[in-house]
Amino acid sequence: MDAPVIDGRQFRNVLGQFCTGITVITTFEGEGEEKAPIGFACQSFAALSLDPPLVLFCPTKESRSWKAIERNGSFAVNMLAEEQQPVCARFGSREPDKFAGIDWHTSELDLPVLDGALATIQCTVDNVLDGGDHYIVIGRVQALSESTDSGRPLLFYRGQYTAIEPEKTTPAPWRADLEHFLTTTTLDTWL
Repeated sequence: MDAPVIDGRQFRNVLGQFCTGITVITTFEGEGEEKAPIGFACQSFAALSLDPPLVLFCPTKESRSWKAIERNGSFAVNMLAEEQQPVCARFGSREPDKFAGIDWHTSELDLPVLDGALATIQCTVDNVLDGGDHYIVIGRVQALSESTDSGRPLLFYRGQYTAIEPEKTTPAPWRADLEHFLTTTTLDTWL
């Protein structure tokens, strides 16, 4: 049976119905005095496993930042706050120096970390899989920032930035069930 032909524009429109958070994936390129921070805006990021602690992101195969991450073997995930739209725009651009004018620091694991991010996760590359025109990069978590309850995430929905409203941040009454859902590892778990 032939694979169905899917219209690219319709596919993007349908995927746009799924709200995603926005991250910036960062690493260093080069060594010594030639070492420079590099990164890209990424909305294809997800938690993968609690035990062992794994996350994943999906860079395009042509990504210059991905090539640096692959060489370095480690990366930081910076979860952007609502007020970091300009940071997202900068890291989503083709600017050669995306860190120009951006506040950041070097972490204890020698990775560039963006100041003002809601949270950061530092990882080593654990595995890389083929994903069509992207790679599926699995990262093993090595360090986490402190969790905070302040700030709202920068989200992407229907081709636009958005954020959750303050009154919608109250945990749902089924919170205990959700916690169980995220940690259950039975054969019928679909997550």
